[in-house]
Amino acid sequence: MPPVPPLIRWVAGLALSLLVVLTILRGAAYLAFRPDAVTWAQAGPAFWLGWRFDVRVVATAMLVLLALGAWPGIGAFRGAVARRGWLTALGVFGAALAVFYTCDFLHFSYLNQRLNASALSLLADTKISATMIWETYPVVRLLLVIGAATAGFVLLARRLHARAAAGAIPGRRWARGLWYGGAVAGCVVGVFGRVGQYPLRWSDAFALRNDFSAHLALNPVESFLSSLSFRASGYEAREVGAHYLRMAAYLGIATPDPARLPFERHVPARPAAISGAARPPNIVLVICESFSGYKSSMWGNPLDTTPFFAELCRQGIFFDNCYTPHVGTARGVWATITGIPDVEMVETASRNPALVDQHTIIGDFAGYEKLYFLGGSTSWANIRGVLTANIPGLQLFETGYFKSPRVDVWGISDKSLFLEAHEVLRAQTRPFFAVIQTAGNHRPYTIPHEDLKEFSRIAPPEGELKAAGFDTLAELNAFRYSDYTFRKFIEAAKSAPYFNDTIFVFVGDHGIGGNAGSRFPPAWTDQQLTRYHVPLLFYAPGRLAPQRLHSVASQVDVLPTIAGLAGVAHRNATLGRDLLRQQQIDGGRSNAAFIVDHNTKTIGLIQGSHYGTRHLPSGRVASVWADFTAPAGGRAVAPEGHAQLATAFYETARFLLRHNRKPAAVMKGAD
Repeated sequence: MPPVPPLIRWVAGLALSLLVVLTILRGAAYLAFRPDAVTWAQAGPAFWLGWRFDVRVVATAMLVLLALGAWPGIGAFRGAVARRGWLTALGVFGAALAVFYTCDFLHFSYLNQRLNASALSLLADTKISATMIWETYPVVRLLLVIGAATAGFVLLARRLHARAAAGAIPGRRWARGLWYGGAVAGCVVGVFGRVGQYPLRWSDAFALRNDFSAHLALNPVESFLSSLSFRASGYEAREVGAHYLRMAAYLGIATPDPARLPFERHVPARPAAISGAARPPNIVLVICESFSGYKSSMWGNPLDTTPFFAELCRQGIFFDNCYTPHVGTARGVWATITGIPDVEMVETASRNPALVDQHTIIGDFAGYEKLYFLGGSTSWANIRGVLTANIPGLQLFETGYFKSPRVDVWGISDKSLFLEAHEVLRAQTRPFFAVIQTAGNHRPYTIPHEDLKEFSRIAPPEGELKAAGFDTLAELNAFRYSDYTFRKFIEAAKSAPYFNDTIFVFVGDHGIGGNAGSRFPPAWTDQQLTRYHVPLLFYAPGRLAPQRLHSVASQVDVLPTIAGLAGVAHRNATLGRDLLRQQQIDGGRSNAAFIVDHNTKTIGLIQGSHYGTRHLPSGRVASVWADFTAPAGGRAVAPEGHAQLATAFYETARFLLRHNRKPAAVMKGAD
């Protein structure tokens, strides 16, 4: 056999070493993040597919080394200067890989998903994001780990280079050509991913059994770069028109017109839920950070994490089958305020200047004071622009207003936020629509020392902690602290005159993925419905008859339902419906909750007992049981029209993001 050229020997050694390291890292991800239900045997296909993705990344890098490393003058074996240059270049490559994998592990630990391009949205709020990272993670130690990994890779590359050079045996030109040709061909096959007509695609990962296996298989470099290329923005009028009649029927548009595509409905005033009052009812809408259903007491969490809120739910109208359209606070606030799911695939809609002009039903509450409370800064994710540009006469209460001290990157504590908001509300002389957005149930999970005199942390054994759906004691106690802050707020409100004239509404901004255990159907864990399932409560004791409703509900339905309860005539050009009105019409049987996973590029719809999904890049369709009373395990066939309605929601949302502009008169003193 002809002697192997030194460059080929070096490339082979580097490639093998990298593949071993990346496989070990995938094994570490499996051990760190796997759900209890996933075994080594079940994860085997994910490791095999993941190894092929790793080969693609490594083969791409080695192709560059083969192409440039053989050039005269800059070849990897052309002298000491060239060697140092190539080792430096490999050091940069190794550092980039170390950064990618470090960020990937942090991303996976928080969202149970590989790093993807949506993480770039953090760059839009660099200071806030950097502070949150600094307060949450051991940044210095992580940088030391990255530095050590880079140094180790460079030392390995230098040793492999020396070994390849020492074992070099001159060979004939034709023999070297054969080796180079074979190496290049091998790298090309590695990049293509398979021998066949079509290349390996990242979407192939989602043909595996569940989302965890899919994300385990993905390489973070592959996931990140692939998601960069999928920047769905804008809409296609042809697609909107194709689904218009289906969507118009769902929304109850009286005179549909497929040519003009009108979605606007003018809803007349109905008697307010609070009758006999001297003035229209006040509204307090609380958008609750990371309020996952399966982690709370209302569904029997074994650690009874939210006993006070569970009692509120027994006294109000509680929708126990409510979902957010997506994950992420900025997107959750957008959907709640505008009534349109944020289907922008990379940047959030709030960060797109072309989408800031949006009509919100809050603007139709004529004669009301409009108040918005956030413990930190509304400059985060350009939320300030969305609020102030669209809500007439809005008063913002944020950093700089509050007397309470900041406790972390998110501003003052939720307890302080509630109590300072209470002082503002009790001073109002006109009806008010107030939004209070909490932030404490979020990393770094800060609980102020002043509250530890009254609020007691708990430390259950790790087995009980995991069984309740929590990863850390800090997360558990922050969730419990949220319940404590709700209690402090409601107790304070009950002492003020405004309490009896107010409808309090609580909704989660999103959930958190995790193991829902036996309290929910398997789809909650396997399809990560835990990331979207949140409580929705309308609370006005003595004025709203207590009900626990299982009808499907969505975050986009919140404002139309509030307007119905308040008896406010309003304009609705969004995807939301009045849940209580629909309850009177058909018992809520037609209700649907649209879901979009920006990371996997999957859209879905929950209606009745089914959760149907469609993977946008591949078109793959699936359906699972999603109802509390559904059979345990097994696949389900969605009713006819289910997938089409999901697509109708998606295409219509893309259209409405650009066609829900507020009327010109709204910001000209309509109050």
